[in-house]
Amino acid sequence: MALAPTRSPAGPGRVRETAPSRMPVVGIVVVGLLACAVAVVIGGAAVAPVAGIADVGAVVRWGLPLIRTVHDVAASVTIGLLVVAALLLPGQAAPATMLRAGRLAVASGVVWVVAGLVGLVLGFSDFSGTSLDDPGFWAQFQAFIWAVETFRVAIISSSLVAVATTIAAISLTRKGLAAAAFVSVGALLPLALAGHAAGSSDHETAVNTIAFHLVGAALWVGGLLAIVMLRPLLGKRLPVVLARYSTMALWCFVIVAISGVVSAVLRLGGLSGLGSLTTAYGALVLVKTGCILVLGVFGLLHRRRVVGRIAGDPSATGLFVRFAVLETLVMGVAFGFATALARSASPTSGTPALPSPVQSLSGYPEPAAPTISSLWSVWRFDWLWGVLAIVAVAAYLVWVVRLRRRGDRWPVGRTVSWVVGWAILVWAVCGAPGVLGRISFSWHMIEHMFVAMGAPVFLALAAPMTLALRGMPSRRDGSLGPRELLLGLLHSRLLRVLGNPVVAAALFFLSLAVFYYSPLFGLALTTHTGHVLMVAHFLLSGYLFAWVLIGVDPGPPKWAPSMRLIILLVTISFHAFFGVSLMMGTTVLAPDFFTALHVSWIPDVLADQQLAGSYAWGIGEVPTLLLAMLVVIAWVRTDAVETKRLDRQAARDGGADLAAYNARLQALKEAGAQRLTDPEVAEPTSAKATP
Repeated sequence: MALAPTRSPAGPGRVRETAPSRMPVVGIVVVGLLACAVAVVIGGAAVAPVAGIADVGAVVRWGLPLIRTVHDVAASVTIGLLVVAALLLPGQAAPATMLRAGRLAVASGVVWVVAGLVGLVLGFSDFSGTSLDDPGFWAQFQAFIWAVETFRVAIISSSLVAVATTIAAISLTRKGLAAAAFVSVGALLPLALAGHAAGSSDHETAVNTIAFHLVGAALWVGGLLAIVMLRPLLGKRLPVVLARYSTMALWCFVIVAISGVVSAVLRLGGLSGLGSLTTAYGALVLVKTGCILVLGVFGLLHRRRVVGRIAGDPSATGLFVRFAVLETLVMGVAFGFATALARSASPTSGTPALPSPVQSLSGYPEPAAPTISSLWSVWRFDWLWGVLAIVAVAAYLVWVVRLRRRGDRWPVGRTVSWVVGWAILVWAVCGAPGVLGRISFSWHMIEHMFVAMGAPVFLALAAPMTLALRGMPSRRDGSLGPRELLLGLLHSRLLRVLGNPVVAAALFFLSLAVFYYSPLFGLALTTHTGHVLMVAHFLLSGYLFAWVLIGVDPGPPKWAPSMRLIILLVTISFHAFFGVSLMMGTTVLAPDFFTALHVSWIPDVLADQQLAGSYAWGIGEVPTLLLAMLVVIAWVRTDAVETKRLDRQAARDGGADLAAYNARLQALKEAGAQRLTDPEVAEPTSAKATP
């Protein structure tokens, strides 16, 4: 694959920096296309449809999976190059290597966009049953392309890729490439809605697992390809980059393996459908699973042999090249078979039974009527927020242990507060409020109150950013690690604006009113993306509001406690007004959703909405009181600290400030007495007689 660096004429042991190698990408594309072709034949996606169904032609049937393979490889390469250049390369590698990596990322990003648009055209032809040469194809394409969710998310994804590519092209700096990397990773998330398991019965779990799978695979595969491409330019910096990539790849393997298993089980119809592994579709699943396991073994060997050996002898890169070549071949096969899975019908495919109105609108069957025991007995695990909570608590505990091992102490109360905060969030999203809140406004409001006002208070008290800054290692080579990214965020202009208590309070309340009295509420109730964004916004806006009031993490300067208390009281007054408006309202919000549900245990939708208003007013008082108490406590502590500081200052200088103040008072007293006794001073000049 022409991966070996050329030797410099200056000496046999010196390596001359050459142009990066594009052969790994070409190799993985070729292998991926061949594997995809084989998998398409096995899965039956290349076979012409049966009689009575329009055949759009072999170009679409074969072109769709093949162009998707190119799309996925280009996405991985783009993300990998951006992440390696921005986060893994040591500072000494800039600017030449980083500049070259950025330009390659821009080129692969263009391929990513073009492949996405071509796939959009082919996909619409396949969906509509209209061949590409049909005279009415383009008119249908323009009229209906945005109306179908699968194509709508593809357009959004391609638009985000174009934004990321533009950012990388304009700013080939480390910060610019880091911003482009985050946007490009975000471009993968909409594609989860159109994944080959997203149409399963448990739609939201399928979408969440596919999102994890896509991001993990892109970082894993793209990172390796980027390192192989840039290896001729890295030289002695290769061991550092490999060590950092190895840590990232380990996490990516865990994410890809777990999400892949969950997605396959959902696609096969649950554990009872594992017998379908003997079918053609099952063969594709097994081959893809085998590729992931083989890549995991390669990753383990990388960590144990390659990284350590190259760290001791940077010139011994031959072992890495051999492993990288084999890995890219296996990755190509995995890409091909994964793409073919998206075009193959699962064994459980068929004509589903007609869903009830509740299941049709919410995505889940109607739960039983709630009782008191429902508060702790009703659960439905959310694979996004549940996993995020587990990872957040685990990372916090790891950092606490790390501090204690090096002799530092961390308050137990903060650890307890962090665990309690995430436990409240998990209960609100996965427990009765999250389950029943999908069809009941009153239960939805309970979920909202605990997500936006309950959990954030405890999370802010836990000081997670302070712990992260103390627990995460710092980089001194100019590269951007997690600690450096967090520091950049805390000292950014954006946080300086958002950290203003007035801005945070406005976001907390105004977004609440805009959300419920606009179509956004209906989107959050009927779409998975809307629901995820709703929970994320409530959590972040609530955390920001609590952070500016009682947070102890570093950031923008804190306002005086008295001013923060005023901001809190004003904001909560508006919040109470919102609750009263719901209680007194006579118009149903999101009527197309709630009036069409026909829930057996909600006879009056408007009464349920008015009950939600009372919950918004009543439940919100508890965290408000807690916030007010904490602000007052901070006020008292601030005064106590200031008093101690003044006492220490007086002890050092003998009370100079107090003596100066007393002298000033004495001077004012003497001046007043002189005005009373001296006529020349007591009588104003203007009142004297003219001579």
